[in-house]
Amino acid sequence: MSETSISNPGQHPLFQKIEQVRRRQSKVRDTHITLAHGSGGKAMRDLIDDIFVGSFDNSLLSQLEDQATVPLATLLTQGDRLAFTTDSYVVDPLFFPGGDIGALAINGTVNDLAVSGAKPLYLTCSMILEEGLSVNTLRQVVQSMKVAADAAGVQIVTGDTKVVNRGSADKLFINTAGIGVIREGVSVSARNLQPGDAVIINGQLGDHGAAILIARGELALETEIKSDCQPLNGLVDAIINACPETHAMRDATRGGLATVLNEFALSSDVGIRLHEESIPVREEVKGICEILGLDPLYLANEGKLVVIVPRSHSESVLSAMQSHPTGQDARIIGEVIPSPPGIVLMQTGFGAERIVDMLVGDQLPRIC
Repeated sequence: MSETSISNPGQHPLFQKIEQVRRRQSKVRDTHITLAHGSGGKAMRDLIDDIFVGSFDNSLLSQLEDQATVPLATLLTQGDRLAFTTDSYVVDPLFFPGGDIGALAINGTVNDLAVSGAKPLYLTCSMILEEGLSVNTLRQVVQSMKVAADAAGVQIVTGDTKVVNRGSADKLFINTAGIGVIREGVSVSARNLQPGDAVIINGQLGDHGAAILIARGELALETEIKSDCQPLNGLVDAIINACPETHAMRDATRGGLATVLNEFALSSDVGIRLHEESIPVREEVKGICEILGLDPLYLANEGKLVVIVPRSHSESVLSAMQSHPTGQDARIIGEVIPSPPGIVLMQTGFGAERIVDMLVGDQLPRIC
């Protein structure tokens, strides 16, 4: 009986099917991460196949190359410029009310892309694991990343895993990078502010910082505050649709609202005046800040953005934001003024003004 030769076995459907079955059968049998899971051998392959490929499964990732290959034609249908960002996440604790390090890593990178006016498309995922980390903890974090990526409409298409000795890290660190495409005609930049522009925030400030502080269990405080960790790309779409001439956007993460606005004022060489009574902060967050001597203007957020638009478009943008689930509590909180340049002022409830400076030091380390 003659034998059928296969010129390119790797491309033959039978061999591809066998490889798919082999990957599905790869399982992590250890209960905790060992140095072998970062060695490049079978234990590492099992970890990648079982936890990462099994969770993030998509056509780009499943190729298991050292990089993801994206057709340029696909990107060009979305816009005319590429947005590219990266961020690392070292939050403590890993799990907190309203989220965890996995959701934080996805939403944080999605939001960094979105506030440039880009449509987020593809993300990377690199993890540094400490020897001894529970495999179930890792699996839970990865599943959370998958849920967050699906909610934001992005794909995790490539990544990397490293394992360090016990005591050389704190359980789990994540780095995510992302690319998106900026739609034609949109130009969002901190250098675009003009006197008369309106300053809008999409909701309550300080929830993430307060939630992390309580979750650390170092204070005898009880509260129902949850992190505002969420993707903002849908809200940005609503803003851009209402006002393609949007001048600036930024998510108010570390350093909070005050730091973002100071960066805007310095970049555009203008002043910004805030109205204290218009700034939304939960009473619980205010109470925590009063007890600890913190200022909610500097607390980290993970689902809040600041948007600067021409005054003529402010009401239409505000209405569009309030119609979106992540912007229901949006408010106009101030305006851009010609002077003093590079300074943010707060008009208090007593009619006086004070300077709101950029954050000096760190109120709460390892917040994201």
